[in-house]
Amino acid sequence: MSRVVCAGHLNWDVTLRVAALPDPDGEVNVDERRCGGGGSAANVATGLADLDVEASLLGSVGDDEHGRNALDELVDGGVDVGDVVSVSGAETTTKYVVVEPSGEVMVLGCSGANEAFEAEDLSGETLAAADHLHLTSQRPETAARLAERARAQNVTVSFDPGRRIDERGYGPALTSVDYLFLNDREAALALDAFDLREQTLVLKHGPDGAEVRGGGERTAHPGYPIDVVDTTGAGDAFAAGFIAARVGGADDHRALEVANACGALVSKAPGARTSLAWDRIRAFLGE
Repeated sequence: MSRVVCAGHLNWDVTLRVAALPDPDGEVNVDERRCGGGGSAANVATGLADLDVEASLLGSVGDDEHGRNALDELVDGGVDVGDVVSVSGAETTTKYVVVEPSGEVMVLGCSGANEAFEAEDLSGETLAAADHLHLTSQRPETAARLAERARAQNVTVSFDPGRRIDERGYGPALTSVDYLFLNDREAALALDAFDLREQTLVLKHGPDGAEVRGGGERTAHPGYPIDVVDTTGAGDAFAAGFIAARVGGADDHRALEVANACGALVSKAPGARTSLAWDRIRAFLGE
């Protein structure tokens, strides 16, 4: 069985569903409130475990109830959390995700412990046993060092830098990994600022599907029309599906097919996670 290490944010999510976002100085009722583990690295790891990939997580939480609950959810989902750092006296990072009826989200973040881990907190044994390392949003120097350590072990690396790509100095990490997961906005910023000809770009076009560009070739998939409930975690599910398919030997077209199915299934349900078991993926694909 393939093994993938995910490194990055591990949060506690509070999801608030509202009829509409309030105007300035206004107020709206919360129609539904849900709490649970979140964070891109943790979401991808959970999705990989659902897809029968051995998944390990490198991240950090506070030594509080939210951190303990988030770790319990991951363990219950089959994720190895042996390299997660628990920071004494710190609070687990909390994200407030406000979802409107269209499924679009607005995120409010509280500072916490989710970037307290260092690259060296990933044990040599965990890295040596891995087939792939997936990086999500984290401190730029940590991401670059993790990519360097993976290259020394001949472990392939992917990176999904997230919405703050233009606010953080990710250049050394962006240009040293094998795969970059980017949405349209992130791709425009990255391609304008960096030479990414050596990277394989996995470009997410939202409702218009996705494509892979690399080595002078392009593979595209149109995605699937669905009724969107909540887009939280859709990009993480997409990444989990793509990585699981590729480490399992699939070509780019099959990987995009699976990735788009995973993203669609998460978008059809509330919250950042839903079951991505292969039987659900195959049923969605009509196989």
